[in-house]
Amino acid sequence: MSTPYTNQAVANLNNRVTSGHLCWIEVDLDAIAENVRSIRSFLPAKVELLTVVKANAYGHGAVPVSQVALAAGASRLGIGSIDEAAELRAAGINATILLLGYTPASDAHRVVDLNLIPTVNTIELAHELGRIAQQRRVDLPIHIKVDTGMGRFGLLPDEVEPFLREVSHIAGLHVEGIFTHFACADEPDKSCALGQLERFEQLLDSLSRSGYHFDCVHAANSAAMLDLPGSLFNMVRCGLAVYGYHPSGNQHHQVRLRPALSLKSRVSRIRTLPGGSGVGYGHIFTTDRPTEIALASIGYSDGVRRSFSGRGNVLIRGQRVPIVGRVSMGYITAVVDGLGVEQDEEVVLIGRQGNDYISAEEVAKWSDTIVYEVFTGLADRLPRIYLRNGQPFTSENTTDQAGLTQCWQ
Repeated sequence: MSTPYTNQAVANLNNRVTSGHLCWIEVDLDAIAENVRSIRSFLPAKVELLTVVKANAYGHGAVPVSQVALAAGASRLGIGSIDEAAELRAAGINATILLLGYTPASDAHRVVDLNLIPTVNTIELAHELGRIAQQRRVDLPIHIKVDTGMGRFGLLPDEVEPFLREVSHIAGLHVEGIFTHFACADEPDKSCALGQLERFEQLLDSLSRSGYHFDCVHAANSAAMLDLPGSLFNMVRCGLAVYGYHPSGNQHHQVRLRPALSLKSRVSRIRTLPGGSGVGYGHIFTTDRPTEIALASIGYSDGVRRSFSGRGNVLIRGQRVPIVGRVSMGYITAVVDGLGVEQDEEVVLIGRQGNDYISAEEVAKWSDTIVYEVFTGLADRLPRIYLRNGQPFTSENTTDQAGLTQCWQ
């Protein structure tokens, strides 16, 4: 089959890799590497780049993304749970990993065994980590998180110095870093973020006068990294920017980013329905004339939100076609009148086909959500196909750290 948008690389990919898959994700590892290099070149040389790979690297695949990001210039990884870290270690990734979230004291042994840097905000966890670190005869670095206005995880500013006084007496621990997290850095009005930054800087000054100094100070997420230069300190934590999106929605002229993820399915049925035919559950769409309807095998069990029902578009044969009817567990439907669509053709929900492109930002808008939820809501069962130079990069190669370093440095 030949269609106007098909080139040989796409045809080869469909024939050799996606055969048997009704829906899948493609992740362009070259885009990940380019984004990391672009961020790295924007940052001052003294500022470290930590790539956030929690939630399976925002749905992109934690192991290959981590390997490529490290080879391209990131120096650390950030994760949300110990299980996420265990996956990276099992894949042979030995880089510095910061555990950003809460850890119960009962999991302290796993933190030490996996050689993680934990965020410590309870004295119970601090004592247990110190006890195990002494048993293992290691000096365990830890970070302290400060709640400067997020109202979530972390110590309040007036709690930090008393906490540090107590932790400083626990053998086996070394307070390497201190950080905070912005609540509104991606908003056009930066007053909230600037207020948090001021509180954090005031705390740092106070701690310095009391003799507390830190090797690693960090506050900036992707949005703050781009828009709040005073928040860089000596490390930034970038998530969404690494995956190719500007958190504020504004294109930053100094940091070129390329989206890395595409979401695809294939046509599983084509029928011309007579006028007056209901389509899907609840018949929220009824044809007003004979209408050609294509069925694509992807639904809310794969991560396509039900709120996407009857809204937005997908790409078929390089053209946008409207989604109609309700998103079901495993299917969506689209009007494809006059396109000559054939069985098993590619359907693009996120990504490029021909000369058109559907962004995750558009899908988020159509689904009444945000890009983060679009990505992290993609089902783990969806096959991830990793591309380099537009061609599949096999799973065997993605575990070869030396090969990745050579490819993406």
